[in-house]
Amino acid sequence: MKENQVQQDLASIRSLMERSSKFLSLSGLSGILAGVYALIGAAIAYRIIYINPIDIKRPVRGFFYEGSINDYIVTLAELFFVAIVVLLSSIATGFILSLRKARRTGQPFWGASSKALVFNMLVPLLTGGALMFLFALRGYFGIVAPASLIFYGLALVGAGNYTFKGVQYLGINEIILGLIAALYPGYGLLFWAIGFGVLHIIYGSIMYLKYDK
Repeated sequence: MKENQVQQDLASIRSLMERSSKFLSLSGLSGILAGVYALIGAAIAYRIIYINPIDIKRPVRGFFYEGSINDYIVTLAELFFVAIVVLLSSIATGFILSLRKARRTGQPFWGASSKALVFNMLVPLLTGGALMFLFALRGYFGIVAPASLIFYGLALVGAGNYTFKGVQYLGINEIILGLIAALYPGYGLLFWAIGFGVLHIIYGSIMYLKYDK
């Protein structure tokens, strides 16, 4: 009897330590919605690139723009706008749903663990974002999708130390997908839709059923 009580006490202590060191209010539903936003954004980007295409060619090392500078700027601005809308929508949804979950479960929303999570995500995300912007300015479109998947995966792997373990598994899959996408630069939008859309929906659904129900 005493042994069972000791084991229960140890389990309670481990649970308290995990709750204090990890951000457990992350909403799985926000991951699902982020995936839906990404798929919508990919569909819009497909229309911009392929239905109203700019004049590009595809040499060995990636995409190089050859059209007029005005068309280039307009198309780049449209794609950038779509990416920003998808990103801001995902962040806002994640913030609102995670805040609601934190209030429902009585857990702190903004503390040491959530700050560490945000920091470990922002460093690779901002670095990757700056690098992709430079690639786009230079016309190396074939590198943008693989780089976005790889840097996002690195961000998730780092952030996974401060939240659910499944976030790290998602990050590893994003990195692998990004490396595969680098081998097929002509299919970057497809890999982008799979990584940010399909994988988000799959992992978000798993997290929702496991932690949110």
